[in-house]
Amino acid sequence: MSETLLFSPLTIRGVELKNRIVVPPMHQYSAIKGFPTDWHLMNAGKFAAGGAGLVIVESTKVERRGCGTVGDLGIWDDKFVEPLGRLVKFIKQQNAVAGIQLGHSGRKARATRPWEGDRPLQRTPEIDDWDEWTPVAPSAIAHSEKWPAPRALERHEVKDLVQAWGEAARRADAAGFDVLELHGAHGYLVHEFLSEKSNQRSDEYGGSELNRMRFVTEVTEAVRVHWPDHKPLFVRLSVEDNAGWGPEQSAHLARILKPKGVDVIDCSSGGITDVAPILGKEIRYSYQVPLSEYVKRHAGIMTMAVGLIIHGDQAEQILRDGQADLIAVGREILNNPNWPMDAALKLGVEGPFRNVPPQFGYWLGARDKRGFGTRPSTWQNGLRDPGKVS
Repeated sequence: MSETLLFSPLTIRGVELKNRIVVPPMHQYSAIKGFPTDWHLMNAGKFAAGGAGLVIVESTKVERRGCGTVGDLGIWDDKFVEPLGRLVKFIKQQNAVAGIQLGHSGRKARATRPWEGDRPLQRTPEIDDWDEWTPVAPSAIAHSEKWPAPRALERHEVKDLVQAWGEAARRADAAGFDVLELHGAHGYLVHEFLSEKSNQRSDEYGGSELNRMRFVTEVTEAVRVHWPDHKPLFVRLSVEDNAGWGPEQSAHLARILKPKGVDVIDCSSGGITDVAPILGKEIRYSYQVPLSEYVKRHAGIMTMAVGLIIHGDQAEQILRDGQADLIAVGREILNNPNWPMDAALKLGVEGPFRNVPPQFGYWLGARDKRGFGTRPSTWQNGLRDPGKVS
């Protein structure tokens, strides 16, 4: 297969992606007081060098209260622009598009890192702004029994948060990012407003489905004021959860957001409760792809598929079946940062090393011409004197 959709370019507004492979935002929990470190440069850089068309930097918080852990990235002040710009510069040097996700943890804020138990954080002297780092949410309803109840946001605070997202978008543009994603999934603040289980407000931000959509709608409008028209805007949604929000509601919201400047819905699931909606179902390859297909077909908007997408031919088939426009490869690309190159080889794409930097693409290409490619079907018949191969 030499002609593929996976490795065909895609233009969204004024930004061209060299292929349809996206590295989704994945928390690293490694920032220092909100600032990126060398770890972030290495992490984003290896994916960009590995050949992905779009690399989205992890959920970066629009205000201090929104940090999930002590290691969350921040963008609530102009002082974050320059260090984030360092990541952008390196991603672009690898011929990849740099994206960033803007988020707020809401009632799931002030927590330990997952490998530290993923539980409420205990106060320590090292956290000098503990009292300011108060979990907030649409309503004073705890995420679960093990989590404390958050403080319900005052109406004026909701308005302030809308503007905080807008200012964060301005800073993301100043840092040089070309794609922006709003995190509206996984039980974080935007999702908390959408769910009737976590949002029991009596003002214009609660009650009816349209009222519960108001916050993300206003956030989108505020972001588009500051985010240039030629740059794409994504929204990640938990298209299905087990708390009254499902594909029908997600498609409805997507139809509202599209004319307000949203270009792509990133389709995930779960997060409002500790019980994921997929539990009790068979977890298999592409298990969340039907959510992407539903939103794409019922909202008439581009979508990004996620969820156990492991193989290149699997990703290609999703695109050919019209289930998505972009493929997010998350945990598998953690396992193999050169996944795009590996997929190109296995799909028989012409010039499989053209998407990676020449520092290693040139040498791998030279090896491939000598019959020592990475295709698994050739190794048994490829035994030669290694001393004769440079």
